[in-house]
Amino acid sequence: MPNVRPEQGPTDSGPTDSGPTDSGPTDSGPNPGPTVDVAVPCYRYGEMLPTAVRSVLDQEGVTVRVLVIDDASGDGSADVAAELAAADDRVTVSVHEQNRGHIATFNEGVMEWAAADYTMLLSADDALPPGALRRATALMEADPDVAFVYGNALDWDGSLPLPPARTAGAEWKIYSGQEWLRRRFALGVNPVSSPAAIVRTSVQKQAGGYDPELLHTSDLEVWMRLALYGKVGFIAHADQAYVRGHASNMSVAYEDRDGGVGDLRMRLLAYTTLVRKSAGRLRDAERLERKVRRRLAGDALLRVSRSYDKGRYDERAARLLVEFASETVGGAAQLNKLPEWHALRVRTTLGQKASAMLSPLVLTAAARRLRQVWRRRRLDRAGV
Repeated sequence: MPNVRPEQGPTDSGPTDSGPTDSGPTDSGPNPGPTVDVAVPCYRYGEMLPTAVRSVLDQEGVTVRVLVIDDASGDGSADVAAELAAADDRVTVSVHEQNRGHIATFNEGVMEWAAADYTMLLSADDALPPGALRRATALMEADPDVAFVYGNALDWDGSLPLPPARTAGAEWKIYSGQEWLRRRFALGVNPVSSPAAIVRTSVQKQAGGYDPELLHTSDLEVWMRLALYGKVGFIAHADQAYVRGHASNMSVAYEDRDGGVGDLRMRLLAYTTLVRKSAGRLRDAERLERKVRRRLAGDALLRVSRSYDKGRYDERAARLLVEFASETVGGAAQLNKLPEWHALRVRTTLGQKASAMLSPLVLTAAARRLRQVWRRRRLDRAGV
């Protein structure tokens, strides 16, 4: 029979480098290493589910359990999950009779079910490279104050076999939670890909689960909240997950529609929610909130400027983005202090055709692309 489950103080020590992290145990005995519980939410991803689950079961140097949570897929995904459980007693299945949504499904895995040393959420359409769990748990075993660890994610188109991943030469970087949070508020973006992150279960239980009010950015708020309770580890120079991008991803609607104003609003909500929940744990909370508000407002205005430069100006999107920017910083007087606002006014004066052709603006766009390349490289080597 398949294992079918019925429904059911910050530190400030600064960043440090150590490693490599590939020195964890490789013994294949009955208890080869730290225990990891991996929850695999699944909604109509039955075709990809075996790849995700097998990538966990094949991890060396750790003892794993897998809970597949089928959120009333109704397309045979639950049957695929049951077959996987029948083939390996480390796999258990929870099948929802009615769809509960992704937040409730996440919390069932990390808050209700997980009991191991460490916890991970892995979507049924993602996968893990070899050694990912060993690298991450080795870091947390070495430093008990680390609340969670994340690494780089490799884009994957869903084809098999899985593409080669970097698994050797990994290095550790450990940040105080407060420093990591300062960087998050300065940039206003989420550097953590969920399948590339693993959490100390005791800290997860203490910090709490995913917030149902944050449908699009609940993960960002969780990572920041966890950083209030301990250090943050990063695995550099290695790939910690395969992430499959496709048109049905929940984030697509937020990021593409109306210039991405929905994405910006949900990011802002994640930050303001974190400030509200921090209960004094977040240092300089008011200053940090002002900073992230300016950053997100500037990003909104920059998106309108880019639409001018690329000849893709959309009046509705531009209006919504400017309204968001003004609301976020507290009105026109504050908006006028942003350099992105003055850059946009130049483009508005010039008009769409001139903005797309004028060389100074083209040079500005080129400089912006160079900064993006630099940031991607920084993310790969430092995670922030």
